[in-house]
Amino acid sequence: HEAHRPPGQAAPPAPDALRQAADAIDPRAEARGMAAGTERSMAHTVAMFNAYRAGEAPISELDGWMFMAFLKIARSAAGTFHADDFIDGAAYLALAAECADPINEYP
Repeated sequence: HEAHRPPGQAAPPAPDALRQAADAIDPRAEARGMAAGTERSMAHTVAMFNAYRAGEAPISELDGWMFMAFLKIARSAAGTFHADDFIDGAAYLALAAECADPINEYP
């Protein structure tokens, strides 16, 4: 992978990458005037997408989070190395796990 890495694009150690993924979630809510960690727009996004696809099989909120994780995986496989593809992918998978939990006590 070294040949495809732009200067200054070193991958952080795994624990740091996971912290960065977690740290990316809170500011997104705060930037929209919401309490830290409460921004969960996927259900609304999926509802809009399902309306757009009128009559086709609907996707779920979990499908939406998994789609975003797969998008980041696909981006990581194309072109040059960008650590944020992996960091954002970890965040999307964490949000998918939160969504899939049958006893979800999160926003």
